[in-house]
Amino acid sequence: MEERSIMNEVFGMVKWILPFYLFTFLPLNVSAQKFALIDMDYVFKNIPAYERANEQLSQVSKKWQAEVDALTTEAQTMYKNYQNEVVFLSKEQKKTKQDAIMEKEKQASELKRKYFGPEGELFKKRTALMTPIQDEVYNAVKDIADLRGYQLVLDRASDSGIIFGSPKIDISDEVLRKLGYSY
Repeated sequence: MEERSIMNEVFGMVKWILPFYLFTFLPLNVSAQKFALIDMDYVFKNIPAYERANEQLSQVSKKWQAEVDALTTEAQTMYKNYQNEVVFLSKEQKKTKQDAIMEKEKQASELKRKYFGPEGELFKKRTALMTPIQDEVYNAVKDIADLRGYQLVLDRASDSGIIFGSPKIDISDEVLRKLGYSY
């Protein structure tokens, strides 16, 4: 019984001391997190080099797509001609024409993969053109975050679920000024 009494006494003291400790000393160790918002779409749209790079990518993409489309159209034409002639062709001629059509379709597919695949020419060109600009913006954001003590900078343009962000914490214009674009 005495053991239970001592336990109740200890538990009673802990019940009062623990909240006192938590509310008194814990806030000294926790500092407020500072954060900011940035609209990366807005920032990039106001950087002429980024817009030029996008235009260049668009032009080369259209050119490459035209090449792929030309091969695809050629394969389709070959197939239509084959369908019109199939009754007049020998077994060997049919096989030769089918192989030629399949080869043309394969060329179109390979060209498409070469230009537009995951590691294709468009990806490489986009990386070469955009990475230096993105790195420059990232470094400006990092410098501002370090200067102002922000632990977190969120992109309000992404699908992050931000419903409201005060304009007071939006550093988009400050990033543009740091990059030399006064907005």
